[in-house]
Amino acid sequence: MTDAELQQARMQRWHLDGQPVRTLEDARSFIEEVGFCLMYPMRPAILAPTFIGAWVGADENLPVRQHAFSDNRAKDATELMVRLLRVKSAFEAPLLDENNAFLLAASVFPFFYALVGERNPKQPPACGPRSPYSPLACDAFEIIRKRGPISKTKLGEMLGGSVSTAGLDRGLNELLVKLRITRVDYSDAEGSVWDELSRWAPDVVREGVSLSLPEALSALVSKYLECVIAADEVEVETFLAHFVPRTRVREAIHALLSARELSFVHVGSKSLLQMTPAKVAYVPKPRAERVR
Repeated sequence: MTDAELQQARMQRWHLDGQPVRTLEDARSFIEEVGFCLMYPMRPAILAPTFIGAWVGADENLPVRQHAFSDNRAKDATELMVRLLRVKSAFEAPLLDENNAFLLAASVFPFFYALVGERNPKQPPACGPRSPYSPLACDAFEIIRKRGPISKTKLGEMLGGSVSTAGLDRGLNELLVKLRITRVDYSDAEGSVWDELSRWAPDVVREGVSLSLPEALSALVSKYLECVIAADEVEVETFLAHFVPRTRVREAIHALLSARELSFVHVGSKSLLQMTPAKVAYVPKPRAERVR
């Protein structure tokens, strides 16, 4: 495989080849094929597809998150993304930037939940010196649990007028980081609509809780390599190290190599990781009968 062939394969899989994702069925197929994607490109770049790129059908002049508000393409892509969330074909999670959605397919999300989600989701968050949750986050969670799904605007009103928008965003992000809540809808008038994840998608949460950490991480390593076609070990570690320690990622890669589920492919002068291609069974051709 050459570098050009690798880039062409990625462009085709990520819908950057002039075949844009415009319908809900297109979006479902795209997110299931790639497994996960960012909403907008990052600076510096991350080796992963973007939903805005798939919607546009190209990777040139794509808006970054900071400029999305003034780009009509971003508005249309966001509407399609929210439709995916509504029908539970995709879920959101924080990665680097809380304002740049990280989307995961419904089939992949349980593996992600197993790595970063609460192992006892029925236990409500409690604030304290060693807790990752602030009092505001705990108060917001209680309202979401009792009154959700609830819009951000309504939630702010119920928490009291003294709560700033920035403070509320921080509290919601604390809950989102541990996957206690999920965005289920959005409107220009009300903003984001939030619900408790274990109520919105109980089957997904149950599956995530039942998975072991090595099992979940191995699945995500494999899905990432399917998504990017091939990558070097550092690229795989860099992407997954946003939510698990790099040493854990390295252990998962080596275990998959030992099990021969991963293999190396030469791309130009580099040796990259890939999913081991399935072996094609040899079927001998039938002998032609001798004419007597």
